Amino acid sequence: MTRTTPEPVDASPVPPGEPRPAGDPRGSRVPRVHRAWFVAAVTFVTIVGAAAFASLPGLLIEPLHQQFAWSRGTIGFAVSVNLALYGLTAPFAAALMDRFGIRRVVAVALSVIAAGSMATVWMTASWQFILFWGVLVGLGSGSMALAFAATVTNRWFVARRGLVTGILTAAGASGQLVFLPLLSWLVEHEGWRPAAVTVALAALVVVPFVWLLLRDHPADVGLAPYGAADPVPKPAPVPGAARRTVTVLFSAARTGPFWLLAGTFAICGASTNGLVKTHFIPAAHDHGMPITAAASLLAVIGVFDVVGTIASGWFTDRFEARRLLAVYYALRGVSLLFLPVLLAPSVDPPMVFFIVFYGLDWVATVPPTIALCREHYGEDSAIVFGWVLASHQIGAALVAFAGGVARDVFGSYDVVWYASGALCAVAALMALVIRRRGAVPPAARPAGAAGAGQPT
Repeated sequence: MTRTTPEPVDASPVPPGEPRPAGDPRGSRVPRVHRAWFVAAVTFVTIVGAAAFASLPGLLIEPLHQQFAWSRGTIGFAVSVNLALYGLTAPFAAALMDRFGIRRVVAVALSVIAAGSMATVWMTASWQFILFWGVLVGLGSGSMALAFAATVTNRWFVARRGLVTGILTAAGASGQLVFLPLLSWLVEHEGWRPAAVTVALAALVVVPFVWLLLRDHPADVGLAPYGAADPVPKPAPVPGAARRTVTVLFSAARTGPFWLLAGTFAICGASTNGLVKTHFIPAAHDHGMPITAAASLLAVIGVFDVVGTIASGWFTDRFEARRLLAVYYALRGVSLLFLPVLLAPSVDPPMVFFIVFYGLDWVATVPPTIALCREHYGEDSAIVFGWVLASHQIGAALVAFAGGVARDVFGSYDVVWYASGALCAVAALMALVIRRRGAVPPAARPAGAAGAGQPT
């Protein structure tokens, strides 16, 4: 009997994150770009398309006040309902993504946003604005909030998580950059209704990208997460999404870091979405600045927000997250204290400096906050971050409403700017109180090393 000599086996290692088909000891040929980066790109585009809804509230305050004679407090209340539901829906969205998959949840959420925004075109009463914009758009946007970015990052990436988190977080600012100038032009020249229709269409356009190109898990395409040495089996659908979300909340609520993260992020929301995104345009208009000029300044904040958030993700991979948070909040508080004296009919160099400085800090807090959630709560970190995000939006909702009331009562927004600056100083101190979990820095800790409910 003739013996055959087996073909030599190529013993070179398979790069991390690549598939290893059965029968091939080395694995398949390595693609130039890991599929995880394509998933991140689709996620980025999706968040950009959905960001149109976040660009509109500040542009609606004056037109709705003039057309319907609604008080700014009433309009601010509708925006606060939107922001609160955005936050309260987020942790359940993370659990729903575990149960039904990312694609289904995000596609339905975008459709709800489109329906709510389109329905505002026919509203005639303030309760309808609260229902359509506050409830429907709030529920839809919350279902694909930052928990969406956190879930994609946790599933598809082991390495470069901080960087990817920064990029996906910056997508919202990129959407603001794309849509704010267009929406402000539409509001000023065509009215607020065409702007609402534009928001609805932007959400609908993204749905096919999500359904055709997004994948729920690396195992769906036979890959390991980017940076992982071996493939990770796709977990079975998790039943009882609502029960799991509440259980994780009660478990995390027994730990100190959860309350510190929730408190700092509530102040983050109050000083960004609730204050600047909602009230900067009407506040600048009070000082004689045209709406389009004020909207353009917010768009410029979006430009530098992209830079600042990606840089923050890079820093989070290399430096201690709690110290980064302290620096970010302290700098934001200082900038807000100077804003009341910078508002003027024209855009002067000091205002430009504020816009650049504040833009770099806008959501730079997100990557280190997610990193701290991951460090302390492991596999439950996406849901825990969803609850932390809920506190962010509750803080934003309170200030969105309080800012409108303050304007009605005092005739200006000055007291709100100063109060927010002081709160940011408190957030900086709270961030420093958060204790590290062990001696291993977050970037070096393996995924799932910490679980919710373990006191620190």
